[in-house]
Amino acid sequence: MKLQKVTIFMIDSNLSQTLVPGSLLRKLLHKLDVDRPVFFGLLSKIWGMAAGPVTALLLAKYFSPVLQGYYYTFSTLLALQVFVELGLGTVIVQFASHEWSSLSLDSNSRICGDEKAFSRLASLAQLALKWYLIGAIIVVVGLGIGGYLFFINSPNQNISWEFPWFVLCLLTGVTVCLVPVWSLLEGCNQVSLLYTFRFYQGLCNSLSVWIAIVIGLKLWVAAIPSMVGIIVAMIFISKCYPLFFKSLLQHKNTSGDSIEWRRDILPMQWKIALSWVSGYFVFSLFTPVLFKFHGPVIAGQFGMTWTIVGAVGGISGAWLAPKVPQFGMLIAKRDFEALDKLFWRVTGILSMVTIVLSVSCWSLVYLLNIFYPSLAHRLLAPMPVSILLAAQAILYFSLPFSSYLRAHKQEPLLVISVISGVLTGISTVLLGKYYSATGMAIGYLTVNIIILPFVILIWSRCRKAWHQ
Repeated sequence: MKLQKVTIFMIDSNLSQTLVPGSLLRKLLHKLDVDRPVFFGLLSKIWGMAAGPVTALLLAKYFSPVLQGYYYTFSTLLALQVFVELGLGTVIVQFASHEWSSLSLDSNSRICGDEKAFSRLASLAQLALKWYLIGAIIVVVGLGIGGYLFFINSPNQNISWEFPWFVLCLLTGVTVCLVPVWSLLEGCNQVSLLYTFRFYQGLCNSLSVWIAIVIGLKLWVAAIPSMVGIIVAMIFISKCYPLFFKSLLQHKNTSGDSIEWRRDILPMQWKIALSWVSGYFVFSLFTPVLFKFHGPVIAGQFGMTWTIVGAVGGISGAWLAPKVPQFGMLIAKRDFEALDKLFWRVTGILSMVTIVLSVSCWSLVYLLNIFYPSLAHRLLAPMPVSILLAAQAILYFSLPFSSYLRAHKQEPLLVISVISGVLTGISTVLLGKYYSATGMAIGYLTVNIIILPFVILIWSRCRKAWHQ
């Protein structure tokens, strides 16, 4: 295929034999289920985890504690776009993976296979692109105005945040338009090149951020990765998948088969949407609440800590994300035995990696407090860090179960997600206001401990009912 000729993404599919000599190491990689997508997913997360401390050091050197607080609050407020996206990206992956079980790419990178499946996939792509185009406009206007009202009533201490914020909102709108592109590629099992691209995109983003910090761009730094990411994305799509998307957008439905939003998408999307909105209160409310009640300094400490904690989960999730399309394809073929085998293998690896990384991360924070207290003061203390890591470990253990269920194009965890979001949101506001970051962390851990058994119970019941 033409896309295989792109030099930057050319790596032999038999990754363990090409990159790692030695039969023992090859067996280890095989046992850990490290194929090419997982490898590049891991590279992306490892790079992100390695780049994170470098970014933190540069922020500590070139940013004041107040400026650091604004920087991380910018990032968390952008998560409000979830109220516009409403989980459609997740739904696209599930629906596309089911249709892709009857399709493939020909030698010219065009889609071929069952005409009905092709028509349904094309209708899904066209619907998604229209949805996200409208959503991007809402994001730009809504985030721009909402963020302005939030920051204008906060102590800015002579921080010039207005223009960087509005430019960041505009670039975020463009990024939103690309969400269906990535969801379609992932659902169509193009994870090999997609995860390779994400690694190089992360590499470019980090380097550009470091340069921007050093040359003194201040809060404009927040907009740099979005701008660089958009440029790299355009190059990737134009080089590797122009005919893929052209064939989807130009396809004429002659079979009469199509995916309709109200009939097919809505029954699953509204449940995913509520789960995603609940997820905002789980993942993105912490920093704004601290900024509001305790000021930008503590918000900056939490933001930097939360970035590191998130990197731990991101590395663990590198094993799960590339397998989600395979879940959907196996379900479409009703090969439940292979599905369960893949699920348990991924769950075991993810759990083991999460525990190891969490312990390592806490140890690093503890050592920073002993040997580099000036840097450690830009993070939370070891106690709230340990609580946050424990809470995230529990959450990431539950992710394979939710992905397994959603691969069936169902969302039976809706009630659990809403309850989790509501409880986390309440505990974040109340405990955060009176007990700062430590109170937030305790509330977050408590909610995750309560929710996990119910997730596993629902998974067990649904699996038994659906596979009969």
